[in-house]
Amino acid sequence: MTVIWINGPFGGGKTTLATALLRALPGAVLLDPEKVGHILRETFPGKRKDFQDHGPWRPLVAAFAVQCHRYNDGRAVVVPMTLLCEDYAREIHGAIRAAGVPLRHLLLHADSHTIGDRIESSTEYPGDEQRSEQVRVFRRRKLPAYLEAYEGWAGQSAEVIDTTRLTPGQVAERALTIVGAR
Repeated sequence: MTVIWINGPFGGGKTTLATALLRALPGAVLLDPEKVGHILRETFPGKRKDFQDHGPWRPLVAAFAVQCHRYNDGRAVVVPMTLLCEDYAREIHGAIRAAGVPLRHLLLHADSHTIGDRIESSTEYPGDEQRSEQVRVFRRRKLPAYLEAYEGWAGQSAEVIDTTRLTPGQVAERALTIVGAR
């Protein structure tokens, strides 16, 4: 199988798709690059920037994906992670491919109105409206950067699934078809 990198806007359905792929692909595992970022933040507490900007994050994520793929006997490794910087995507994806591991880069997309509606209706922390609103603020702030990436490099280099009018099940079916599991 392959490393399946699920890219898209914050709040765009990456986790939902990842969960569906894990159910549909026997032996598939989830790799969460944010956990690598959390380790870096704990190790270097004085460096409080976005963890994707930490120099070690990108090669560590690539190496982790390669090792997970090998340790998982070549079965799918599902990676839901927004990448908006072309150089970062090229570095990570290039390192994975250079190690001989196949990678499929899926980009979940929807029109900006739909993404905005999804952000506004999200409740990341049920029962904690203040924390949920902090997540929505972050996602709103990142939306222009996502749209710029989509209109540029990401929309060209990934296999785009337009989720604007699709149910999560339909998105999963399209993804499974793209990765050759259907």
